[in-house]
Amino acid sequence: MNFKIELDQETDERWIAEVTELPGVLAYGTSSNDATLKAKALALRVIADQIEHGEATPDTIAFVAES
Repeated sequence: MNFKIELDQETDERWIAEVTELPGVLAYGTSSNDATLKAKALALRVIADQIEHGEATPDTIAFVAES
């Protein structure tokens, strides 16, 4: 499974990273890297929950950052 991470900087200088393939998976950070790491961690939690409930069975997981 490949997941795209979209990055955007807010007007208050915070960064937001969103995993577009997983609704609701977005995270704020003080830098683009911080927001990306937080979004990846949240995405992995969501994917683990999906696997646990039989909703997904990925062989591989990859993240691609886009700004």
